[in-house]
Amino acid sequence: MRDNTVLKLALDIATITREKIGMIEKIMQQTEILALNARIEAARAGSSGAAFSVVAQEMGRVSGGINTIARDFRQQVEAHTESIETVGATMLEELTGQRFTDIALNVVEIIDRNLFERSCDVRWWATDSAVVEAVTMPDEGRRAYASQRLATILRSYTVYLDLWVVDKEGQVIASGRPERYPGVQGKNVAGEAWFKRALATLDGDAFAVADIANNPLLNEAPAATYAAAIRQRGERDGEPLGVLGIFFDWAPQAQAVVEGARFDEQEKARSRVMLLDAEERIIADTRPDGLGHRYSLKRDSRIRGYYAEGDKLVCFARTPGYETYEGLGWFGVVEYDPTRLDKTAS
Repeated sequence: MRDNTVLKLALDIATITREKIGMIEKIMQQTEILALNARIEAARAGSSGAAFSVVAQEMGRVSGGINTIARDFRQQVEAHTESIETVGATMLEELTGQRFTDIALNVVEIIDRNLFERSCDVRWWATDSAVVEAVTMPDEGRRAYASQRLATILRSYTVYLDLWVVDKEGQVIASGRPERYPGVQGKNVAGEAWFKRALATLDGDAFAVADIANNPLLNEAPAATYAAAIRQRGERDGEPLGVLGIFFDWAPQAQAVVEGARFDEQEKARSRVMLLDAEERIIADTRPDGLGHRYSLKRDSRIRGYYAEGDKLVCFARTPGYETYEGLGWFGVVEYDPTRLDKTAS
């Protein structure tokens, strides 16, 4: 990783220093042997070798002094290297944790910005004249026209599975894709939480949203459901006459967000990116077998942070919401495992 460069350089310097000290110690050992041999030869030479004996003794003394310095230097290098490794590992974890926490936050912010637009869409389209007339004067012609209008919207807004106009009693009277989802029109959804909450909103600025769920009327596709009351004359304070429900095609959009997290190639190979709902259920994951499972996030009431779990570093951030969209308490999560490639290779 890029954040590992400083630590690696420091450890490389320590390794080189150890090697060089070892070389000095080896040379000094050879020098001591030469000095000893010189003293022996000087003794054999008698008085004529006395001067050479003095030189040999001095060589031995200098060699011993250098050995002492080298030994002390080695001990200091070992102590400082251990400190460098400890401090460096802590610094690396902090830098990595902060960086991946920022990525986790970015992931959940991107999805919330996307969903904010969905909340705008549903409130806007609930005022469309064709939609309002379908619940105000619910004859077959107006319902058919409303369905045509919804189909036109869907051709431009490809992120939706379907759009439904629901009357006040909860019956779906118009939909945008009746040919794809033939069981929708005529279905009663009065028991759905999103319908009840939308019908109970106080004005046209409010909307209802439901967590990600597989919709049986949409071929069990996972959808983010947004709903707004359709009001008399499309006015902000008009009487609620029905509900517009829109169904965001969750799977491909969410997958694009988690897959698009900004890693370098090495980081990407070692990382897993997830979106969790407020109940810590995995609703998007770069590892396909994780969807739908619960993820035990050890956050200790924190809304943002990271922690180590074995070899892994788990980084998380709770949605801050976006503009008027408060979000649903979701979390972005990055799970980084520096040994992941090694495990895969083995």
